[in-house]
Amino acid sequence: MNAIQGILLIAVGSLGASSFYVPFKKVKSWAWESYWIMQGIAAWLVVPLLFAWLTVPENALFEVLSEAPNKPKWLAIMFGVLWGIGGLTFGLSIRYLGVALGQSLALGLTAAFGTLVPPMINPQESLSWILIIGVGVCVAGIAIIGYAGALKNKSLTEEQRKKAVSEFALKKGVLIAILAGVMSACFNFGLEAAKPIEELTRSYGTDPLYLKNPSLVFILWGGFFTNAVYCLYLNIKNKTYQDYFHSGAKIFFNNLFFTFLAGFLWFLQFHFLGMGQSKLPENMAVFGWSILMALNISFSNVWGIILKEWKGANRKTMWVLFVGLIVLIASTFVVSL
Repeated sequence: MNAIQGILLIAVGSLGASSFYVPFKKVKSWAWESYWIMQGIAAWLVVPLLFAWLTVPENALFEVLSEAPNKPKWLAIMFGVLWGIGGLTFGLSIRYLGVALGQSLALGLTAAFGTLVPPMINPQESLSWILIIGVGVCVAGIAIIGYAGALKNKSLTEEQRKKAVSEFALKKGVLIAILAGVMSACFNFGLEAAKPIEELTRSYGTDPLYLKNPSLVFILWGGFFTNAVYCLYLNIKNKTYQDYFHSGAKIFFNNLFFTFLAGFLWFLQFHFLGMGQSKLPENMAVFGWSILMALNISFSNVWGIILKEWKGANRKTMWVLFVGLIVLIASTFVVSL
């Protein structure tokens, strides 16, 4: 029963994460780099601190952050910086491939690397056959969805592709999605490195559901640094820093609301990942990362259908997509067997 509760908690966060790009549809006039860093302020600075402050008892969050052991803390930040490259290119992969295909390719590689690498490099953990099989089922579902994306690309005219995704660019998007997937797996490496911080958090009487929240603060500081440097560079290069000052009060507050909403939705995946993993049996907890990624892909493709990114695709393509989604969803439960 705890396993099902854990998966459902992870699914709640996944629903938020796979929906985070939708509020960007309401952003007006701003360049990509302007709205991306604004959602980052919410997702990587404001919301993580708020959730951690609310869940560590007796306002002890800042004691936890200051007392965190140096090595786990700096490793978490370092992996956060590397993950930030993945997060940055992840946004670009969606920009060039759309919500459905972009998230499928990037998150698929994130699931595989993020789940398999930690036990390979940690001598205290073993790389079991069931772990390999579970991730294999996940990757199989991702491959099927990728094939559906290729069929869709083949069946649509250039005009139809541009209508579905305005900046559609398959080759550029796939290369960026591969980089995004590999580097995004560093987030899970950061969570593994930050386990001593979880033990410190536990010593302050924190509910096991929320032990990862202070660790997330360190990882996301690193991620914010990478994204801020790149986005500010683009703001200066493209002179889009004017977006923040010359768009008018109405557009500014409209964009501020929707970018912060996007950031809030994005962060939910990791808050609920921590909650869900605390409910999973010990031998299943290692699958939490791949479960999250598989559900993110499933929900993002549902959003892709709602946003008409698959409009014009033939029946065969839609059936392949449907089979891929079923396999992905099955991969989140097969490990509990």
